[in-house]
Amino acid sequence: MNRERLVTWNYCYILGANFLLYFGFYLLMPVLPFYLTEIFQTGHTVVGVVLSCYTVAALTIRPFSGYLIDTFARKPLYLLAFFVFTAIFAGYLLAGTLLIFTLFRVVHGFSFGMVTVAGNTIVIDIMPSSRRGEGLGYYGLSNNIAMAVGPMAGLFLHDFYSFDTIFLTALASCSAGFLLAILVRTPVKAPVKREPVSLDRFILLKGLLPGFVLLLLSVPYGMTSTYIAMYAKSIGITGSTGLFFTLMAIGMAISRLFSGRQVDKGRITQVITLGITIVCLCFFLLAACAWLMAWDPAVGTSLFFGLSLFLGIGFGTMFPAFNTMFVNLAPNNQRGTATSTYLTSWDVGIGLGLTLGGYIAERSGFQNAFLTGALLTVISLSVFIFRVTPYFHQHKLR
Repeated sequence: MNRERLVTWNYCYILGANFLLYFGFYLLMPVLPFYLTEIFQTGHTVVGVVLSCYTVAALTIRPFSGYLIDTFARKPLYLLAFFVFTAIFAGYLLAGTLLIFTLFRVVHGFSFGMVTVAGNTIVIDIMPSSRRGEGLGYYGLSNNIAMAVGPMAGLFLHDFYSFDTIFLTALASCSAGFLLAILVRTPVKAPVKREPVSLDRFILLKGLLPGFVLLLLSVPYGMTSTYIAMYAKSIGITGSTGLFFTLMAIGMAISRLFSGRQVDKGRITQVITLGITIVCLCFFLLAACAWLMAWDPAVGTSLFFGLSLFLGIGFGTMFPAFNTMFVNLAPNNQRGTATSTYLTSWDVGIGLGLTLGGYIAERSGFQNAFLTGALLTVISLSVFIFRVTPYFHQHKLR
């Protein structure tokens, strides 16, 4: 039996656009805490609050994004959001005060919330449904490749060049991505009946329970993506922490080679359970690295970087499965809403991770921040096994 074709020019264009967008995003992620502390002399708590404004803005716009994308033509909304996201990098060059920078972060978050929902929905539209798990896996892989090179490039530029050079590099990357986004041809969207405005047009109500689990998992992920470099420095790891992100992205890439196909075989809950279990163990060991560095720096450093690979495997395993779970709980005319609910859950946790991580780190150290994240993964695993798994099998539509 012939498999439906997945790789087309449209699919390649949107993968390229997604990679370049996320490269600009990840380029700044580990650098911004240093930017705020070096340029504006802020403390860890203020860093967490300012950076979380981006995530709060993204999650605020996501439910409305899903509604708009389900209601109107998707590509114009995608291009508009992509353009605004790109232009804000130029705005950072003009931000002379912390207040102006924060305002730009808020606008950046709004545009990110829209462009990611639109991109995820469009890629679902242009791929065959029989290969959705695999297709979403490769689409997410473009994020992972960006994660592999983006933070490392950002930290390298921070060591040798100015912050203006970093912002210009991100601007150039996203500008190239915008050009690729223009080339994507989307299927003609059939006219839809305008349903009365109600809560389930903005939030997939069936996705609230799995969304809660995803939220708990994204809290320690947010801590890791933003504070891992500072944590490494605080416990005496002197190697380039850019390698941490590279290994984490490699782990995600490895896992996506098989997890998407397992999802297409109907093993959604099993794949997610495996991914959460791996992540849970990794965060407990990551918190333990502080003790190991005091005992044997060589062992502590080796474990620290080794865990990044397995964190990538764990998160990469569950990402396409979670995305597919939300889509399978929604009717076809609510794909945008399902995608926005999936991403909103993730963003809420990221925002909490930025704020909570900075707050805990300032008062009792980064080790306790990561230990808190580890405890949250235990709760998420328990809720997923005992509540979400039976709920999904009862309510899934496909």
